[in-house]
Amino acid sequence: MKAILLTFVLSMPLVGWAQAPQNSNTPELTAQQKAELDRILAERAKRNDLAIREAEGSGIAVRLGDIGQFRGARSNVVTGIGLVVGLAGTGDTKSTPWTATLIGNAMRRWGTFVDDKQVRSKNIATVMVTAEVPPFLAPGSKVDITVSSNGDAKSLEGGVLLPTFLAGLSKPEDTIAVGFGPLSIGGFNAASGSSSVRKNHPTVALVPDGATLEASVPTQFVFENGTMFFDLDEPDFTNAERAAAAIQLAIPGASARAVDGATIEINLPGGMAPTALASQVSVTTVMANTPATVVVNERTGTIIVGGNVRLGPALIAHGSLSVRVTTDYLVSQPAPFSEGQTTVVAIPEVEASETPAQTQVIAPNATLSDLARVLQELKVSARDVIAILQGLQRQGALKARVVLQ
Repeated sequence: MKAILLTFVLSMPLVGWAQAPQNSNTPELTAQQKAELDRILAERAKRNDLAIREAEGSGIAVRLGDIGQFRGARSNVVTGIGLVVGLAGTGDTKSTPWTATLIGNAMRRWGTFVDDKQVRSKNIATVMVTAEVPPFLAPGSKVDITVSSNGDAKSLEGGVLLPTFLAGLSKPEDTIAVGFGPLSIGGFNAASGSSSVRKNHPTVALVPDGATLEASVPTQFVFENGTMFFDLDEPDFTNAERAAAAIQLAIPGASARAVDGATIEINLPGGMAPTALASQVSVTTVMANTPATVVVNERTGTIIVGGNVRLGPALIAHGSLSVRVTTDYLVSQPAPFSEGQTTVVAIPEVEASETPAQTQVIAPNATLSDLARVLQELKVSARDVIAILQGLQRQGALKARVVLQ
């Protein structure tokens, strides 16, 4: 395993401190100064511990607009099938027959009839065009579009997207936007003989502001009887209840209740505009609960431990066994004027060493900071930390959900 990274979500308390590099001009600290420094560091560590415990119990302050959104106020995906022209011989071949059909249909639209079988050009490619339309955009607004080859084109570099109709998936017959413009792939693909070089992905391109909205996407965020629904990105019953209470406290006259772990139902107060209510709800601060989750990525050695992780009483013993195998070679020379041959003899040597096991005891109801101290004392690698966390979970001492990636 290469470089190992051990990351904790919350700031770990200061266990020790790194002494500044001293040179000939750095004066020695007196005993009184050292005692004062130790006192300051101890107070800092205590404040960090208190802050972590407070965040684990009460949550962290976030705006509702950062952890959720109003129902109906979401983006919509539009898509269509288009043609890219102007390629330098890197377009679709005869192995993609629908390209010839589409270019033939496009030319017939302008009064030129072409037999699909006669199309031999490699400067054309069929592509899928997609765009994400944010809510509340008016006709005439522009959005970026993504162009992806769906044939056997080698590269879309230098191509231009012909006007393409984009529609929603629910009503493909209604055109929402029209895409058009030169492609930008941000890379290249060059080859000569058996050698080739490529940067980025040449068969996927971006057209900045390439789609013009022809019609607004129907958006409804106020429902019957002036009811609005605010949906959390991550369902959590605690966060839902706290959000409902915070909304009622921040907006006089508003009635908010948690329908489930993800939805808060809000009744629009009389005389208040829906946009004003949405604005106030989005900036309302709530103490968001932190789930007790441990995310482990064994491929990269990354470990992320969230707040509210608790440990039961447990004993951790960590030791390592190192086995070293070396081979020495002995050359045997025959006597002069003899008929013997020079012989090389391999002599293997095996050495084994085992370090004494390091032991740490975890007290009941240990927290994230306690776990950080234990792991620092053991001086273990990320691979060993993963094994320790998995062992604690199997034993039942780790009171958290472990997610493996």
